Amino acid sequence: MNFKKLSHLVLFTLFFLNFQCFDDDGNTVLPTNCAALAIIDSTTFQTGATSPYTINSVSIIGDCMSISISATGCDGMSWVMQLIDSGDVQESDPPQRSIKLFLVNNEACLAQISKAQTFDLSTLRVDGVNEIILNLDGYDDPITYSY
Repeated sequence: MNFKKLSHLVLFTLFFLNFQCFDDDGNTVLPTNCAALAIIDSTTFQTGATSPYTINSVSIIGDCMSISISATGCDGMSWVMQLIDSGDVQESDPPQRSIKLFLVNNEACLAQISKAQTFDLSTLRVDGVNEIILNLDGYDDPITYSY
């Protein structure tokens, strides 16, 4: 197995082991309209590795953020995307949060593939306000999330 494949396998394994322990108090609400939950995890935000990608577009409808990306691959069917928040809330008006999209892409093809993923943002709400600014790493414009 060459070094690149081995490093992707290790990255993929570590990425999923990081989410293995989920403290569920029985009150966790799973997303109904979105594909995945945004996760607050400062360690992964700071030290996690991601496969290279380019953000094509971002939109929010209700509590769901859709992020469209492009990366090299075969068909994108095996891609795993996670939206991670830094855990820090910047005290401004409105408050701001820093988020980053992590992509695990083990596909060895060189075709340019585009794919969109939706994320439930309700875990990122800040008490006492009904709007926050999301600063997505790799995306130039701030994103307003109203709830």
